[in-house]
Amino acid sequence: MAYEKGQGPSVVIALGGNALGNTPQEQLELVEGTAKNIVDMIAEGINVIVSHGNGPQVGMINNAFDYAAANDGKTPEMPFPECGAMSQGYIGYQLSQAILNELKARGIRRSTAALVTQTVVDADDPAFLNPTKPVGAFLTEEEAAKRAAETGATYKEDAGRGWRMVVASPKPVRLVEFDAVQDLMNAGYVVVAGGGGGVPVIEKDGKYYGVPAVIDKDRSSAKMASDYKADMLVILTAVEKVAINFGKPDQKNIDTMTVSEAKEYIKQGQFAPGSMLPKVEACIEYVEAFPGGKALITSLECAAAGLRGETGTIVVA
Repeated sequence: MAYEKGQGPSVVIALGGNALGNTPQEQLELVEGTAKNIVDMIAEGINVIVSHGNGPQVGMINNAFDYAAANDGKTPEMPFPECGAMSQGYIGYQLSQAILNELKARGIRRSTAALVTQTVVDADDPAFLNPTKPVGAFLTEEEAAKRAAETGATYKEDAGRGWRMVVASPKPVRLVEFDAVQDLMNAGYVVVAGGGGGVPVIEKDGKYYGVPAVIDKDRSSAKMASDYKADMLVILTAVEKVAINFGKPDQKNIDTMTVSEAKEYIKQGQFAPGSMLPKVEACIEYVEAFPGGKALITSLECAAAGLRGETGTIVVA
């Protein structure tokens, strides 16, 4: 059945995987608060696509299978793309359930849909030549060499703690299930999609094949937002506003920055590579692909106020 869409703008919200906790139990508690903030937006007429990270969760699943396979002799090796799909499934289940419960509690006649989604990447993406993202269990050098010979995966030494499989982080090219996301949104559903950046797949001879990789969820969300022509991309992080000279006496919070200003700040090295830089880069990609949109970086607690223009950092063309 079709639900009544909100009269307000359409928004893609990117939630960080670390904000969802490290265990299913911890996550279940945290998503209730997340759902309240998301439904605050829906109550104001905003139409929402929710994307999320999966770093801790996919690592937990991968480690569990690696440990079991190594110790019980019965559990099969689980390919990394399948671990990604599992993480999408259980995060999507908990997020959509929490949002649905909050919608019902407020008497809002909407429903949710969580999609396990695939993201096409380029098989010739240079990221595949130098995998850098460590995943899964720590192994000895001998164990890693044996696994590498058996599976063809790449293993690297990780900060003196052991050897781990490393995967590439290629750029997202296309969301396979984009038509389904679009149709569900247009029918008035609150959609959870693109979790963990999507399960990475390559296209070969007209077929899709999963590859061991991790797609940056902010970049994937930016791609989904520009393809949908969403009015706004909202990237949620731990801080209310982006800052330059972060942590210094002359730290300055930014209310609004243009793409050219953001690029200049990046040249200056203002944004940390592991945290704020990929978020700003994703905002630039979205606004450049869809100049009619705006990107917002803020905290989950400030998201509704940020959409009203009361706080957060806005990135515009």
